[in-house]
Amino acid sequence: MNDREREIRRKLKDDFEHYAPRALKIRTKRGRVEPFALNKAQRHIHACLEEQKRQTGKVRAILLKGRQQGASTYTEGRLYWLVSHRKGVRAFILTHEAESTAALFEMAERYHEHCPPLVKPTTGASNARELYFSRLDSGYKVGTAGNKAVGRGTTVQYFHGSEVAFWPHASEHAKGVMQAIPDAADTEVILESTANGIGNYFHQQWQAAETGESEYIAIFVPWYWQDEYRKPVPDGFSQSAEEEKLAQLFGLDDEQLMFRRHKIAELSADGVDGVSAFKQEYPMTAQEAFQVSGGDTLIKPEPVVAARQYKCLGSGPLKIGVDPARFGDDRTAIIRRRNRAAYDVETYLGRSTMEVAGIVATIIKKERPAQVAIDVGGIGAGVVDRLEELGYGEIIEAVNFGSAAGDPELYRNKRAEMWWEMRNWLDDDMPVMIPDRNDLHADLCGPSYKYDSNQRRILESKEDMRKRGLRSPDAGDALALTFAEPVRKRVAMVEDTIADTTAGY
Repeated sequence: MNDREREIRRKLKDDFEHYAPRALKIRTKRGRVEPFALNKAQRHIHACLEEQKRQTGKVRAILLKGRQQGASTYTEGRLYWLVSHRKGVRAFILTHEAESTAALFEMAERYHEHCPPLVKPTTGASNARELYFSRLDSGYKVGTAGNKAVGRGTTVQYFHGSEVAFWPHASEHAKGVMQAIPDAADTEVILESTANGIGNYFHQQWQAAETGESEYIAIFVPWYWQDEYRKPVPDGFSQSAEEEKLAQLFGLDDEQLMFRRHKIAELSADGVDGVSAFKQEYPMTAQEAFQVSGGDTLIKPEPVVAARQYKCLGSGPLKIGVDPARFGDDRTAIIRRRNRAAYDVETYLGRSTMEVAGIVATIIKKERPAQVAIDVGGIGAGVVDRLEELGYGEIIEAVNFGSAAGDPELYRNKRAEMWWEMRNWLDDDMPVMIPDRNDLHADLCGPSYKYDSNQRRILESKEDMRKRGLRSPDAGDALALTFAEPVRKRVAMVEDTIADTTAGY
């Protein structure tokens, strides 16, 4: 091998984006075998994984996507690239059904068949589910999730879980094959799937990644990134009111809207709600993908998306909402709001009463809020007591979620009233701003609602949300707390004195 060949090989070994179109071949949706040029979704996935690997030395990712966006194609190519360039490593791919197992292994065989001789590893004994590279002592194997014991007893460095939301024994596989992956540098675990409802293993892992409670990063790929998801626009086409809103929020053009119309029509067979089915199969946002069951959500995703995109400077009195964690898996959440601008969410896990009180006291000293509204359920009462002891009683608003609403004929309790006020704020004609965070978005769009026999409005409880597999909407509750009460006193520091003024919402 001469110097030029060594340089070519080094570049192919070190840079997957450079390697893929030069060394890998894929079968396109049109049935042609062509070089693997990464599309927009695949480039985004690649950038996220490489950044995580740069920071941590390994990859742990959970990927939520729509139908046929190339996530498996990218992951299989990546794993073939890794295994074919390293000694003594194993890749294992676990799919949800036998047909998918065969399809992914066929993809790997195609990669190997068309790989250029300069970087093609020597193949030893292989079979219908395994490629073994004898000189490297490395291997690539696939399995089907129907068998609870699949993959147990092996050690692998690279793992791809395909369509994890559809695994029949997901928790067993988490205990088995996924425990075969060492917690070491240069190991990779990629779990990808379309959504399949809420409460299952994939949804649980997505929620944990989204809130930073696990070492996994959450990667979402929206459907409209696909260039091929378009349809010709007929003469006389006009956007509906819903389509106008989608076009404005997500930058969709008429050809993309026509694709959406066609797919909704296809998915509407046999009485199926085509719009809801489209949202699950071709999601715009992660929150849209996980369809909520058991009732309508109080806050719809569209105003939340708009609020995430809008930017403005806050004005008026500073109100801070604090939802202290009550249980081990809950987060303490803190958020600021000045009239139409909410900003700076903070979340904490496993903090004691005194720690939370200390965090809030530091914020008060630094930011001089006019009001700090705190949920007094659980450890919240202790947090309020400590802050009052520190001399902040004038600005502390202790809020009991279960107490009577200001309008008890309209709302079952105070929490419902606050959430409806927050929904009205988001739905108002005047634009508002919230932090551009997926976990807050999921919290706001999580709780459902209903009416009691007296036609009072009821917000779904945190306990009922957990029964459906949803996490506690802690950041959403923190923002709702900023709508609990008008500001009675505004605190302004002028030469270390406090001036009282009156302000409202």
